[in-house]
Amino acid sequence: MNSLVKSAHEIQLMRESGQLLARVFTELDKIIDLGMSTLEVNDFVERFIVETLNARPASKGQYGYKYVLNSSVNEVICHGVPSPSKRLKNGDIVNIDITLEKNGYIADSSKMYLMGSVSPAARELVDVTYEAMWAGIKAVKHGTTLGDIGFAIQNHAERRGYSVVREYCGHGIGKEMHEEPQVLHFGSANSGMRLQAGMTFTIEPMINQGSHKTKLKKDGWTVVTRDKKLSAQWEHTILVTQNGYEVLTLRPTEMR
Repeated sequence: MNSLVKSAHEIQLMRESGQLLARVFTELDKIIDLGMSTLEVNDFVERFIVETLNARPASKGQYGYKYVLNSSVNEVICHGVPSPSKRLKNGDIVNIDITLEKNGYIADSSKMYLMGSVSPAARELVDVTYEAMWAGIKAVKHGTTLGDIGFAIQNHAERRGYSVVREYCGHGIGKEMHEEPQVLHFGSANSGMRLQAGMTFTIEPMINQGSHKTKLKKDGWTVVTRDKKLSAQWEHTILVTQNGYEVLTLRPTEMR
């Protein structure tokens, strides 16, 4: 069997990890609020994963990272580091990116939170990014290509006047957080690897208000927009099926 294709047993374990991660966001929805520091968000999530779910925060210790999540506020594209001094304020948009491992298999998802009264421009960016993620997800099916996913995302974002970050992408996932293949959020239709039922990977587009160009800050983690305009991101872990896709990290609020 192709090493990228998971067995039925592995898929079930990934499904269970994904459902647990969805529960994390459901609990986070209840407590995240203005005035909280991003480190307080991190600590709440860590306690819930470890003490309530009896699972492991997969990001902690990965590549030497000390925290259980990324908290990317406003112009931060990804990999924002939790801090006691970074408090969520009125008008902020923040991406919370969390990974969870249970029984040896990892799920990865992120969600945007809009804090207080957010500008119409910021809200539109968040909404279009969510739509772009779903455009990519809906391109998933046995026999389609990775390029179809990237094309769908890029087409949706650019038609609305936004840009797609190039340097960071989705990835295969399973026993390891980052497996093959790389899942670009831009590209050409009918190009790249052909998808097979049983593959699992993340789709996690980062969409900018201005230029797609990025800058890595001196902490070696935090990635920001070079022009300091806003960025948004959403992410789900996806299973390829014969007839389409299954979103392994789907949250109750998204079930249609």
